[in-house]
Amino acid sequence: MKASVIREFGGVEKFELAEMPQPEVKAGHVLVKVAASSVNTVDMMLREMGTALPFAPQLPAILGMDFAGTISAVGDGVTDFAVGDEVYGCAGGLADLQGSLAEYMLADTKLIARKPASLSMREAAALPLVAITAYEGLQRAGISAGQKVLVHGGAGGVGHVAVQLARYFGAEVFATISNDSGAELMAKLGATAINYKQQTVADYVAAHTDGVGFDLTYDSVGGENMHNSIEATKLNGQIASTVSLLEMDLSMLHLKGQSLHIVFMLIPMIHNIGRAAHGEILAKIADIVDQGALTPVLDAEQFSLADAGAAHSRLASGQAIGKVVIDVA
Repeated sequence: MKASVIREFGGVEKFELAEMPQPEVKAGHVLVKVAASSVNTVDMMLREMGTALPFAPQLPAILGMDFAGTISAVGDGVTDFAVGDEVYGCAGGLADLQGSLAEYMLADTKLIARKPASLSMREAAALPLVAITAYEGLQRAGISAGQKVLVHGGAGGVGHVAVQLARYFGAEVFATISNDSGAELMAKLGATAINYKQQTVADYVAAHTDGVGFDLTYDSVGGENMHNSIEATKLNGQIASTVSLLEMDLSMLHLKGQSLHIVFMLIPMIHNIGRAAHGEILAKIADIVDQGALTPVLDAEQFSLADAGAAHSRLASGQAIGKVVIDVA
């Protein structure tokens, strides 16, 4: 089978198109003919940092976590899926799990679900990692109808999904953005845009919550932005973070009685613990999509399997609007 392979870690030039052995189906798994994959920040981190990350794949490696495709074979014990089913998931691209930048990949059935019927393969491939991350964070932070929810990085991959899911769960949603295109996207998604370059945290907390603070803050920006999340959230409020890799004094978090929820959605894949939860979330996401309550935003640039390096460069440039998708089929 054709695959985009890296034989050493480093820059985007490390990708090469090569013939690789097609995986064989095994018990509890399905063999998927991949139609499309999408690029996530963690894919770039793995390519660049390699063994500096404890879940790096062995070389030569086929990266790519997200995918949408069609089942071509089922392993022993698989009863929920059949040959010909259109599925999507986040099931490879790290540790010993072959990724989706290949014509075929092996997928644990616990990590996949049937593709949303209303989406194309390209659109479906854009969702798994970001949708699971957004859903898990909102659920763990106790999302409920009537809340005021702030999403940091509303125009990003996780952010634009969190905005739509928060609205689906009945919240009034606000989202930080940095430019007019981000503001236009938030208007389409039904959220109030907050340009963080033009307003301080105190300004928008006063304007939108009468100084009380937001019930729930979803921080998809992370790092030093955690300080802004703590400031923006009310007393005894909830914060969900996807990027908490920093050292900081948590005194203000304590003094405000806030709860901090860290979301690292790769844990079930890395440790083979609780994988079924991902398949269940993806099935729920598919239903929400088919209800018309969630639509992935795709970047206008298109890439083939031979262009994997260019696709990574596109995401790294910061110029992409929506998810960067690679057409595999």
